[in-house]
Amino acid sequence: MSGFSPELIDYLEGKISFEEFERRREERKSREKDGESASAEENAEDVEAPSSSRKASGKSQSHDETDGETSDGVSKSVHRVFASMLGENEEEEEDEEEEEEEEEEEETTEQPTAGDVFVLEMVLNRETKKMMKEKRPRSKLPRALRGLMGEANIRFARGEREEAIVMCMEIIRQAPLAHEPFSTLAMIYEDQGDMEKSLQFELIAAHLNPSDTEEWVRLAEMSLEQDNIKQAVFCYTKALKYDPTNVRYLWERSSLYEQLGEHKMAMDGYRRILNLLSPSDGERFMQLARDMAKSYYEANDVTSAIEIIEEAFTKHQSLVSMEDVNIAAELYISSKQYDKALAVITDFAGIVLEKKVSEKSPAEEKKDTGPVVEARESQEAVTDNQSHPVAESSAAAVEKVSCCIPEGVPIDITVKLMVCLVHLNILEPLNPLLTTLVEQNPEEMGDLYLDVAEAFLDVGEYNSALPLLSSLVCSERYNLAVVWLRHAECLKALGHMERAAESYAKVVDLAPLHLDARISLSTLQQQLGRPEKALEALEPMYDPDTLAQDANAAQQELKLLLHRSTLLYSQGKMYGYIDTLLTMLAMLLKVAMSRAQVCLISSSKSGERHLYLIKVSRDKISDNDDQETANCDAKAIFAVLTSVLTKDDWWNLLLKAIYSLCDLSRYKEAELLVDSSLEYYSFYDDRQKRKELEYFGLSAAILDKNFRKAYNYIRIMVMENVNKPQLWNIFNQVTMQSQDVRHHRFCLRLMLKNPDNHALCVLNGHNAFVSGSFKHALGQYVQAFRANPDEPLYSLCIGLTFIHMASQKYVLKRHALLVQHHTDLES
Repeated sequence: MSGFSPELIDYLEGKISFEEFERRREERKSREKDGESASAEENAEDVEAPSSSRKASGKSQSHDETDGETSDGVSKSVHRVFASMLGENEEEEEDEEEEEEEEEEEETTEQPTAGDVFVLEMVLNRETKKMMKEKRPRSKLPRALRGLMGEANIRFARGEREEAIVMCMEIIRQAPLAHEPFSTLAMIYEDQGDMEKSLQFELIAAHLNPSDTEEWVRLAEMSLEQDNIKQAVFCYTKALKYDPTNVRYLWERSSLYEQLGEHKMAMDGYRRILNLLSPSDGERFMQLARDMAKSYYEANDVTSAIEIIEEAFTKHQSLVSMEDVNIAAELYISSKQYDKALAVITDFAGIVLEKKVSEKSPAEEKKDTGPVVEARESQEAVTDNQSHPVAESSAAAVEKVSCCIPEGVPIDITVKLMVCLVHLNILEPLNPLLTTLVEQNPEEMGDLYLDVAEAFLDVGEYNSALPLLSSLVCSERYNLAVVWLRHAECLKALGHMERAAESYAKVVDLAPLHLDARISLSTLQQQLGRPEKALEALEPMYDPDTLAQDANAAQQELKLLLHRSTLLYSQGKMYGYIDTLLTMLAMLLKVAMSRAQVCLISSSKSGERHLYLIKVSRDKISDNDDQETANCDAKAIFAVLTSVLTKDDWWNLLLKAIYSLCDLSRYKEAELLVDSSLEYYSFYDDRQKRKELEYFGLSAAILDKNFRKAYNYIRIMVMENVNKPQLWNIFNQVTMQSQDVRHHRFCLRLMLKNPDNHALCVLNGHNAFVSGSFKHALGQYVQAFRANPDEPLYSLCIGLTFIHMASQKYVLKRHALLVQHHTDLES
């Protein structure tokens, strides 16, 4: 196997696919060509350079030619054999053949006895031989190995497979570009039942002999037998490269593309088939165009579908059927091109729109005639394919449009005609058409009822749409949520609020997850003075597990909760209002609440079941794997949530929740909500929002009498704003209430960084005084007194310090201390 290319070895071992094998082989060949071109340039430069040995080389060359040996002492016949193995002597063989043909021509022309007829026959024979040689594919198997190839085939025919395989492998090693040994190996493995390996060798053989289209098609069929659709597509592509006009190959490949889900590639193949079909294949053209239009329509590519159907109508007008008219009208209507849809129906379905002119009454002269279809006067049919402009009429005449539908026209096309007339505001001929429609059974033609009703709703003709929708909601087959929704919208537009609320309630019953129906029902119930039913319509739609995994469900639930919170706040139900706010914030802050060890629970503390925030221990939080999965889900949900509410909207929602919790004296929950918000990076990275949250947390902690937590907040604040007296006052209040001495060292360390701070000086004096370090306290008070000698508080503090020092059991100069005490108090 040492003579095999690396990509061939990888392919035979199953490490790479055939497509990868071909790509790597082409890259290697391109690199080899570049190397050969570079070496050829170097050799050319060497030849052009002057050399004294050129004459000697010429002599040796003539000597080689005469003696029949090369410069290396190898026989020329042996050299030609190896050259044939490497594919180097193909051009020489062609040159020799041409020289022999020229010599034969000279010999024939030199014969004086030959006639013109004989010469002409010889020329024709030579041309025939050349044509036969051109058609026959040239084998890349050297002549020296053809005998071995024949021996391998004979061994295979005798049943000696192993020997045949060894011979083929040897031929491949010496002539890797020959396709014959690969074909033989494929037959051997197919005979052994190893179809996969047989297909591999067949693919290599076809790659080495790519012009055999039938072989590529056979390989495609074999690939399909092994369920390898991609490889089958590749084989059909190779076959089409050498036979690009084969409709069958294009059809098969496009069908395979459809199975792979590559709709665009499939449609491109079908388009090529349409271009290749002859005018006599009209039926086939129409059927393919019809299927392509349906496929484009299902893929929501209405523009391409219209292009295909218009091309079919243009090329084969005589073959247009009622099904084609129905498809074209549907496509035009879906793209809101009602004038073109009307033109197709009138041109190909035999429907005639006529315009009659009658005298106007004085009352009718004041009314606008509205747009009508241009038609021939005096019973002249409308056949123009262009859009129908507004007809010009005199002030004393009015134009009325009538419709004549021949027998045999399907009801589907009649309904599409009605839809076009409604949208074009041509309402005169609709009455008889509506009568024909309502005669149909709504159980069987309910979809047609709905199409006409929706057309009336689109143009605001609610009175005309209501009877059709009422017939549908009373049927069994079309008693659906979408029909009830249209019925409710129609009733609401007509002002029938009570009946509209009943229809919306039916929609919610049939489709509990329909958000718009729930919101509309809630709004109507609130307008009708039923606040409890309005809230009932906005009950949560999804459970917490679904919200944690489904981003679309979270989006729908968030919109519903927003409406519910607004409704609860307007009704003054604060506990329910806070429940909705906490539910929405929990959707956003799920990961942050997990980091802050905060959980949202449902409890009946106040007699009613409401939501509360509690602190949980670390061991109750999910493990790391579950947390990573939750984080991935939270990222997707966060993207959806931020598309509904902006960052500022979420911030305002958080502030409302904090204010509402404090209004209800739920300070502990306000603290926990602030802690969770500080763990939310989007808020924490915003310096202004982070500072505001810290102030909220400080206020909630003080109101909750959680002074230990309040100290943590105020400690950071005074470090960043050491010269603000308000913060030092709060700091002093917190430390007084906390009954903790942690702040002593904090104040001393901070004093070292800010030695001139007046508040720190006094606080350190107080801390030393309380702890019994009177000398230290005296030093701090004296420093404060020197900075503000007019402040009597500092004199009082100094006097109290002296009397405490004098009151000690072991003290020197007690009298002097008492004198100093009286002096400070008098001052």
